[in-house]
Amino acid sequence: MKNRLKQLRAERAWSQGDLAEQLGISRQSVNAIETGKYDPSLPLAFRIADLFSARIEDIFLRDAQQQEA
Repeated sequence: MKNRLKQLRAERAWSQGDLAEQLGISRQSVNAIETGKYDPSLPLAFRIADLFSARIEDIFLRDAQQQEA
């Protein structure tokens, strides 16, 4: 799953560590989410969306193949 997490974090000049601390997760987890190696749980996705005052769908994007289905 693609996402805009890195872009949103950069707009606020937050490091991965800053974001991790606010979400209560590890910096490594933030990195894994940003690089698409890990999809967050639904509760974590909601926490991320709330933190950025955005909808989950505005942060986490479906792959093109999934959109066609």
